Amino acid sequence: MKKYLSALLLLCPFALLAQTGKVYDNLTLNSKVLKSERKYAVYLPPDYETSGRSYPVLYLLHGAGDDQTGWVQFGEVLSITDKAIKDGIATPMIIIMPDANTGRRGYFNDIKGDWNYEDFFFNELVPFVEKKYRIKSEKRFRAIAGLSMGGGGSFVYALHHPEMFSSACPLSAATGYLTLDDAKVAINKNNPNLPDSTVINFYNKYSVLPLMNAMPDAQKKAVRWLMDVGDDDFLYEGNGLVHNLMRKKEIPHEYRVRDGAHNWTYWRGSLPNVLEFVSQVFHQY
Repeated sequence: MKKYLSALLLLCPFALLAQTGKVYDNLTLNSKVLKSERKYAVYLPPDYETSGRSYPVLYLLHGAGDDQTGWVQFGEVLSITDKAIKDGIATPMIIIMPDANTGRRGYFNDIKGDWNYEDFFFNELVPFVEKKYRIKSEKRFRAIAGLSMGGGGSFVYALHHPEMFSSACPLSAATGYLTLDDAKVAINKNNPNLPDSTVINFYNKYSVLPLMNAMPDAQKKAVRWLMDVGDDDFLYEGNGLVHNLMRKKEIPHEYRVRDGAHNWTYWRGSLPNVLEFVSQVFHQY
């Protein structure tokens, strides 16, 4: 009996170590929209292989210069999410991290219509992963978050599709052009022959301020918002303007400014707050 107990005690640490999630960061799907193989990473919670049940999903978007491995390698999504689940601040969930840095960079449809990443995301990626993995497909169990360029993607995707996401968490977000004049100057520099109407439509569709300003009253509570930006972040101004507009329009949201800059140290600190925030809807009370 003593030998049996000793063996059991020796095995306990290994059993505890086994209770970790898994990350696969070089997975692919074929995209007809983008005419290419697209990569993505996935985090699966510790009990995914043994439970047999379905899980909520968080779409977690990287920033400019990274790819689907950014949140895995630099954001430490595996250890941070495992700890959040173990500590009880997050419910077990699946996290999908797509690559938006191959072919062209960005989460939006191109202004000329020849690289439609947003169409790929909603028409191909989401249906693919929600069929491949045991993901709950109701709005309540789907959230989106991202940093910098991915923060802008989080804003725009949730504003374009409030029927799909229960929560959105833009971190240090690139909020797009702050004025129409800014948009005209920047876009015409690279696309000098575009008509004004095309530029105006692109500004209204992919800049956060005009999107927020156009939000109908009936949608003000459709998505739960958590914004988080460092006080030394170069994108602080845009986030502050969006926050002020949301207050003026009485759109409920959490707005957090912490000590920090535009870097992974800051975003690793943000991730536990994101996991807790989205879990407030995922969780059954």
